[in-house]
Amino acid sequence: MTNNMFFIANWKMFGDNKSVNSVKKVIKLSKDKKFKKVQIVYCPPYTLLDKFFRLSKNSNVKIGSQNCHYSEKPGPFTGSINANLIKSIGAEYVIIGHSENRFTGDNNNLINSKIKSALNNKLKIIFCIGETLKEKRNKKTNSILNSQIVNGLKNIKKNNNIIFAYEPVWSIGTGLVPKNRDLEKQISVIKKIIMRFWKLKNPKIVYGGSVNIKNINNFKKVSSINGFLIGGASQNTKNFIDIIKKSIN
Repeated sequence: MTNNMFFIANWKMFGDNKSVNSVKKVIKLSKDKKFKKVQIVYCPPYTLLDKFFRLSKNSNVKIGSQNCHYSEKPGPFTGSINANLIKSIGAEYVIIGHSENRFTGDNNNLINSKIKSALNNKLKIIFCIGETLKEKRNKKTNSILNSQIVNGLKNIKKNNNIIFAYEPVWSIGTGLVPKNRDLEKQISVIKKIIMRFWKLKNPKIVYGGSVNIKNINNFKKVSSINGFLIGGASQNTKNFIDIIKKSIN
């Protein structure tokens, strides 16, 4: 692995005002010359976006949202936040297509609309794709990934501001992870789909799914990965920093 990697912390529905200070140690790490090419992105709950941005705005740590509404204009969407609002608060990234949101109604068409809206507002996309355990057992992984990519990016021109996050649904929060040879093979398939459909030569692909301090030394052997989307392990500052250090060393 190179040191030109992404480490994306998806805090999901965790964190309060006290936990904001945890980013300070990560900011300090980001200023080390050894990690100058590493891109660290924090995606906290909406309630903490502003606080995280204010704390990190003079550093190499960037802030992202965990989702966004498809509408670019204000509207009667109670409880929602759109790309324009996310951008206005200082965030630069947004996660779209996470399986936890797909389960609650985000289909490929809706995801496509969200990506378009986010790109129009100059946000960088962390586009999640991945198969369920049932789909994997039925050998539908490749067709599912193809559908998610092709339909999710429909009528969107090739764009370097989209990072593809391969997150096998069966691995998220379960402790189960793909074997390295299987992950290498799957990343290769994803790249072929992207290059065939989108003609993007070097797509950025990160892996997500039960990434932690115990398995990171094994994951870093997968040379085709451009970084990691990290859930629970990123909520512990020491673990998050150790994952970054072990990935680069």
